[in-house]
Amino acid sequence: MSSSEIHPSAVVDPSALIGNNVKIGPYCVIGPNVTLGAGVELKAHVVVDGHTDIGPGCTIYPFVSLGSAPQDLKYSNEPSQLIIGENNTIREHTTMNPGTKDGGMVTRVGDNNLFMMATHVAHDCQVGNNVIMANNATLGGHVSVGDFVIIGGLAAVHQFVRIGDHAIIGGMSGVENDVIPYGRVKGERAHLHGLNLIGLERRGFEKSEIRHLQRAYNQLFGDEGTLDQRIESVAEDYPEDATVVKIIEFAKAKDKFPLCQPPKKSA
Repeated sequence: MSSSEIHPSAVVDPSALIGNNVKIGPYCVIGPNVTLGAGVELKAHVVVDGHTDIGPGCTIYPFVSLGSAPQDLKYSNEPSQLIIGENNTIREHTTMNPGTKDGGMVTRVGDNNLFMMATHVAHDCQVGNNVIMANNATLGGHVSVGDFVIIGGLAAVHQFVRIGDHAIIGGMSGVENDVIPYGRVKGERAHLHGLNLIGLERRGFEKSEIRHLQRAYNQLFGDEGTLDQRIESVAEDYPEDATVVKIIEFAKAKDKFPLCQPPKKSA
């Protein structure tokens, strides 16, 4: 605390836990159950409330609200948490809410993520690492987002939807079904439009891995049999391919919603 910089206009509850080298700018408000890790910087006009833990190295821009009560009529002031990992950049007007008793009591955000202006992470969401949410993108309650996911501007993800690792969501998309790992979806009511090939290349996937993924994708979303039958067929054909296995495990774990699929072909 002694090495931290707190602007005189900031309101910091004495019970808050403030790490070393924290910077709290003008007109910030920090509640009593807040923990700020070492090196966190709050630029100005940031409100951190509730049982919120922000990991080391995060940078939070003006007019961000973290940890305020969930936008859920069932919430009844239970001491749920918002836990944010390390080295996240959270830009202006972003909001993140804690969990609820029906969702595990925790909203969790991983490390090294970028939340651009006016993004929203609702109650009970689980967000992985190295995620980018572009301006005005929104996650409904209980959404699960894997690692290295990109969510385009103005996209909205329905409650309880799962988004697999390395997927990309096009701007202004309404995502109502689960998105497979490595998938690329877009559209007003989003459909699957292939694999995130550019993203895979940028992240160093081998060409052989991408070729196997493409063949498995074509088989999985082909015309023969039912989807469940195709899932089993792909699982049998690629038992040792870790990238394909990731898709199969994701597909088999479906719960609330079916998989997002390619648009139906015109007759």
